[in-house]
Amino acid sequence: MIQFIIGEKGKGKTKVLLEKANREVKDATGNVVYLDKNTQHMFELNNKIRLIDVTHYPLTDADEFIGFICGIISQDHDLEKVYLDSFLKIAKLESDEVDVAAVVPVLKQLSSISTQFSVDFIISISLTKDQLPEEYHSMVVAQL
Repeated sequence: MIQFIIGEKGKGKTKVLLEKANREVKDATGNVVYLDKNTQHMFELNNKIRLIDVTHYPLTDADEFIGFICGIISQDHDLEKVYLDSFLKIAKLESDEVDVAAVVPVLKQLSSISTQFSVDFIISISLTKDQLPEEYHSMVVAQL
């Protein structure tokens, strides 16, 4: 399953994602990972959540990001949820203007990975509902 927290930059998506992760880890039966662009939120996360600063790894494009996700899943058979903050930045999809056409294939791959390995992805993404493709509208859990 994939869920989205959407909104423009600076609207508070990270705060909502952190609250959701901390609330849901209490009921998690497996492991939980939080991917971010830095370790700034380390002390805001429950200590049962593994924080990974993606910028410490030499990822250069979205394909490498998907490989990185697969590597995390392959090393943790008990992985239940992955929270992705600043998705466009950590997935190497960020540029001056958002290219939704480049984002969709990555979301499709994550959806396939989610189904295949029973891992939920909760994604904070700097898009408005108008920019998000219609097929993903039902997956929006928070719009800021």
